[in-house]
Amino acid sequence: MDYNSFLKRDYKSLVDMPGQRRALHLSRLHVILVAAGALVIGTLLALASDDAAATRGQLTVNGIAPASLPAAVPTDEGRLRLPLALPELPVSAAPPAAAPRAAEPAADWQESRIRRGDTLSSIFKRLGLAQGAIHELVRLGKPARVLRRLQPGQTLRVRHDGERLLELVIRESDLESVRFYQVDGQFHVQRVVRELERRVAFGAGTIESSLFESGIAAGLSNALIMELAGIFGWDIDFVLDIRKGDQFRLLYEEQYLDGRKVADGPILAAEFTNRGKTWRAIRYTYADGRSDYYDPSGLSMRKAFLRTPVDFTRISSRFGKRKHPVLNRMRTHKGVDYAARAGTPIRAAGDGKIVFRGRKGGYGRTIIIQHGARYSTLYAHMSRYHKRARKGRYVKQGQVIGYVGSSGLATGPHLHYEFRVNGVHRNPLTVRLPNARPIARSRKDNFLAHAQRVMAQLDMYTETQLASLRR
Repeated sequence: MDYNSFLKRDYKSLVDMPGQRRALHLSRLHVILVAAGALVIGTLLALASDDAAATRGQLTVNGIAPASLPAAVPTDEGRLRLPLALPELPVSAAPPAAAPRAAEPAADWQESRIRRGDTLSSIFKRLGLAQGAIHELVRLGKPARVLRRLQPGQTLRVRHDGERLLELVIRESDLESVRFYQVDGQFHVQRVVRELERRVAFGAGTIESSLFESGIAAGLSNALIMELAGIFGWDIDFVLDIRKGDQFRLLYEEQYLDGRKVADGPILAAEFTNRGKTWRAIRYTYADGRSDYYDPSGLSMRKAFLRTPVDFTRISSRFGKRKHPVLNRMRTHKGVDYAARAGTPIRAAGDGKIVFRGRKGGYGRTIIIQHGARYSTLYAHMSRYHKRARKGRYVKQGQVIGYVGSSGLATGPHLHYEFRVNGVHRNPLTVRLPNARPIARSRKDNFLAHAQRVMAQLDMYTETQLASLRR
């Protein structure tokens, strides 16, 4: 009997049955139909599996070959267990539509200016960051010392995703920062130094009353004026020798950061005319980073000795015969007295060794420095000595050795300075000072080419300025 005949016959008998027997028969019929349906579905799935095996390697699904898809696994009950997940799609393939998931929190930057009394712990608390990262940062050792020396006014920037610290940057200055960052869950440290943009600027002026006033009128900063005086200070006394009508011109660096000028750089070339005589100086930098100033022929602008070892207001007594202000009798004055405010620093006139430090009769507190075999200098009437200026120690030119006072036979605060050559006193104001070493012979040709370029540039700027004034 086929399936259709069975259904027709069973339906006719079902209509003629009493109610109780009909209900029982319906339940039996329902079980039979469910079993038959399960058998049909199982057969269809088996056929589909065989067809897929026959064509595997020829079709693709969203760019993935069926061979790479996980196969269905048969169970003990004869059913097929389908995989719970497919392999990840390649980046170029369109992923299947999925229910939207909550996005992970984005990493945010926060900035905090360090206040007086701040510590890293208090800053983290203020920013809502977990304290655990502090121990990881401190364990980085010496590079992390900057975190223990936080200064008011410094800026601290942190990047985090909620409470977890990802990156920390502390700015020590406009140019230098220290960066702490994570890689694979571990913190590393890096010092970041920004490069300044360097531009060449030109300045020129004519002395009316003083170098300082004329320099300010020419747009120069105090530091540049002092540097200019320092370059020519071995040949020109800027207190006694300056005259109205003296002229100066210079090329110097200006340093910019993000389009904003932040500082003046060094003087690159300069010219100074005093009493009709002109001096020129060119800055030259060696391969090791050391720089110095030379004249166009390669001779050093520096001398072996400073012309004046103290910043003074006036010369109160010159070299030669005079009436002593305390002893009230004629006596040869073997040095020069520079009147200056008490406590003004006194500097060593040249490199040498301190051979005497102590009280010396009417000189009061005195230091004597021996400079090689031929030269020696004496500094008297000090109020006190510098702590590093001790007998037997070597000092460098310009190093502070003491401070102006009025010890000994003195009527007021001043420095008494003596200069001796082979033991003979010489006038410090007029003695011919020996030059420092010239440009190294191995660098002479390179220097001469550099000097020619720089001085040509200085002349070009001067001509441009004169042309603009003539208009």
